[in-house]
Amino acid sequence: MSLKSEASHPLPKAGILDISPYVPGKSAARGAKIYKLSSNESPFGASPQAVAAYSSKSNLLALYPDGSAAELREAIAARYGLNAGSIVCGAGSDELLQLLAHAYLAPGDEAVYSQFGFLVYPIAIASNGAKAVVAPEVNHTTSVDEMLKCVTPRTKMVFLANPNNPTGTYLPFDEVKRLHAGLPKTTLLVLDAAYAEYVRRNDYESGLELVATSDNVVMTRTFSKIYGLAGLRLGWAYCPAHVADVLNRIRGPFNVSAAAMAAGVAAINDQKFVEAAIAHNEKWLVLLTEQLQSLGLKVTPSVGNFLLIHFAASGKKTAGMADAFLNEHGIILRRMEAYGLPNCLRMTIGDEEANRAVVSALTDFLK
Repeated sequence: MSLKSEASHPLPKAGILDISPYVPGKSAARGAKIYKLSSNESPFGASPQAVAAYSSKSNLLALYPDGSAAELREAIAARYGLNAGSIVCGAGSDELLQLLAHAYLAPGDEAVYSQFGFLVYPIAIASNGAKAVVAPEVNHTTSVDEMLKCVTPRTKMVFLANPNNPTGTYLPFDEVKRLHAGLPKTTLLVLDAAYAEYVRRNDYESGLELVATSDNVVMTRTFSKIYGLAGLRLGWAYCPAHVADVLNRIRGPFNVSAAAMAAGVAAINDQKFVEAAIAHNEKWLVLLTEQLQSLGLKVTPSVGNFLLIHFAASGKKTAGMADAFLNEHGIILRRMEAYGLPNCLRMTIGDEEANRAVVSALTDFLK
C-alpha cells in the first residue's frame, strides 16, 4: 500500500482553514499628521515609570525572565486584594483566552458568545475544534436571556466581554450573576474585562467577586488599554485554583518577557497616571457622544474608551464613504464589517486634538 498522500504539502487539522484571520485596525492614512483611533490605544501612552522600568531591563536581554511572573502577580494581587496564586499572566489577555479555549474545549463541544463579541472568541473556539454558538444581542447589548437559550449539555464555555468591544455596552453585575446562575457547574464562564478600568457605573463589577466565590468563573484583564502597554503584550487572568493550575501546565514556560513584567509592575503601581487617563476618557466620552449626536449621527452609549458610530446604510453618507473621507484627512477609525456592523465605524477616544479633528472632519463630510 502506498503511503503517498494526494496533498502536495502538510495540511492543518480540520477546521483551521475555515477560520477568518483576525485583522487589526488600520495604521496608515494620507495626511501630514495621522490620528490613529482604530485600535483603542491610550492617548496618554505608558506611564513614565513604566517606560523607565522597561528600559532598566535592556542590559539583561541574555537572561530568561522569571517563568512564574512572581513580582508582577504580587503587584496585581496587592492592587486588588487577591491571592497571587490565583493569578496567571500571559502575552496579552488574548493568549489567556486562547489558553482557556485550548484547555477546556474539544471537538464536539460548544462555546457561546454574544453577537457582536470580540473576534478572538470564534477564533479560539474553532481552532480547538469546538462549535461557536452566537447569541443575539438586544440594542447592541448582550442579552442574558439569549445567552442562556444557547446553552446545551455540550456548552463547555461562555465568553462575556464586559464592557463589550466594539459596542461599548455593559451588563450590570446583577445580570452577570444571573447569567452565571443559569449555567451548569461544568461550564466555564470567561469574563473578559479588558476595559474595566474605564467604567464609572455603580452597578458594574469586573468579575473579581464572582471568581472568588465560584469554581467555574475566570476573569481576564489587560495592560494594553488604560496602562498603555499594548506593544508589550501583557495580560492576566484571575482564576479558581484548579483553573490556574491547568493554565500553568499548558502555557509557555517563559510566556511573558522580563521587560514587560517590569513595566507592568511599575504601571499598576502608578495609579496617579491611571486616574488622569480615566478622567480624560470620562470627559471626552460624554463630549464626543454629544457632539457626534448633534451632527445627526447615532452613537451607541459606551462605558469604554471608544464609541460605535452609526451611518446611513445607503446613499452618499455611508460608513465606507465616511471612512474614506476621514482617511483623506489623516484620521483612521475602525471599519466594522468583520463584526457584522457594516454601517458603523468605531472611534477610540484620543487626545483633545485628535477628538476635535474627527468632529470637524465629520461635520464637513455630512454637509
